[in-house]
Amino acid sequence: MDAAVQPFVPPAPPPRPKPPGWLEVVRIIYRNPIELWGEPAYTKPYITSVFFNERMVLANDPDFVRHILVDNARNYKMARVRQLVLRPILRDGLLTAEGAVWKRSRRAVAPVFTPRHAQGFADTMLEGAESFCARYSGDGSIHDISSDMTDLTYRILAATLFSDQISTPADDFGYRVERLLETMGRVDPLDLLKAPAWLPRLTRMRGRKVLAFFRRIVSETMQERMQLLEHDPENAPEDFLTLLLRQQGPDGLTVDEVEDNIITFIGAGHETTARALGWTLYCLANAPLEREKVEAEIDRVLAEEPNPVHWLDKMPHTRAAFEEAMRLYPPAPSINRAAIAEDRWQEAVIDPGTTVLVMPWTLHRHRLLWDQPDAFMPARFLPENRAAIGRYQYLPFGVGPRVCIGASFALQEAVIALGVLMSRFRFDCTQETRPWPVQRLTVQPQGGLPMRVTSRSVFGGPPLAA
Repeated sequence: MDAAVQPFVPPAPPPRPKPPGWLEVVRIIYRNPIELWGEPAYTKPYITSVFFNERMVLANDPDFVRHILVDNARNYKMARVRQLVLRPILRDGLLTAEGAVWKRSRRAVAPVFTPRHAQGFADTMLEGAESFCARYSGDGSIHDISSDMTDLTYRILAATLFSDQISTPADDFGYRVERLLETMGRVDPLDLLKAPAWLPRLTRMRGRKVLAFFRRIVSETMQERMQLLEHDPENAPEDFLTLLLRQQGPDGLTVDEVEDNIITFIGAGHETTARALGWTLYCLANAPLEREKVEAEIDRVLAEEPNPVHWLDKMPHTRAAFEEAMRLYPPAPSINRAAIAEDRWQEAVIDPGTTVLVMPWTLHRHRLLWDQPDAFMPARFLPENRAAIGRYQYLPFGVGPRVCIGASFALQEAVIALGVLMSRFRFDCTQETRPWPVQRLTVQPQGGLPMRVTSRSVFGGPPLAA
């Protein structure tokens, strides 16, 4: 990038100059937890605090992160507040299960998400992205890209993992996911006060209807596939759904665990990629020189290499833009653990029950770890620069035993989707494009991402039907 051109700095809450009072803390955590952090969270290796008589440690040093999530991971369980938020939605799905249940689920799901297996989904991902483009006329009309990317990744998920046999249309899926996370995917004040789980959370009661919708989808999808496996097994697709159903049994998954894992992937498995795609298109729209590099790369690769299996390796600028967007807006902004036994790291003493936070949100913007941490600078992730980024300072997919099992799937999906979309269209901001990052299950753009979608043929790029 030309030294005279300043990189784009996308919106983010500034560090708080002083700690808020306890009542304001409750309001902030309910409204938007990433607005809570002060300057020490972005400048210190770790910070400690006491909140409602509960000790908390925020780990920012990469070695400390490794200690918590890898080297001594057995000493840490899921934090109570996190489970209070997610378990009502996902129950014993892979994101929330612990102990023997988690081990069974991880073992059952792992074969689907090996890098080699994920490559087998590339053509289906390409077809899904190409068919999705039909919703854009390319005439400069305005679309909510945040909602659109949810629909796109849902379509790809439905086609790749469920062979397009999920019992629901995709038309309003994005809205329902947004509604679910807005009502149930946030911390309730009663969670902070350690109220018993049986006490109703009024903020989540509004989400019961949409949660019931997702549970009904799962039940109907399972029943349809089980009938097919029983009466016409030769025509049953060998996909994620069939694999899970075949894992049932005394040494495998229970019926409830199968259902929980299906809803985890339907309701949440695509959400992280969707949010990252939306933020990528938004950041590129505000960084024209970076967008030109990505567009030129996509045009060249699509002209030379029609096989999407190879796009991830052949599109370093496209991948770098996506990874930089995940740095600035990490799909999972918070990794919460609770210490089982006393632990120590350097001078930090971690008593049993202490909540330990590894926050990709603060880690990815930490002043000791990144140059211009608040700026959108995809060059950090180009192959020649990647070695400078430590393994434990960049955690878009987590790390350790509970690292995201779908990381290879998501990266491939994202590059293919960007390759198709940006080869045909240019996405530009409007006066109404004023997103504010809000932490729910993911980092969502409050207000959506209204963007103008124009055929690139208008700008001298490939024709609309390319």
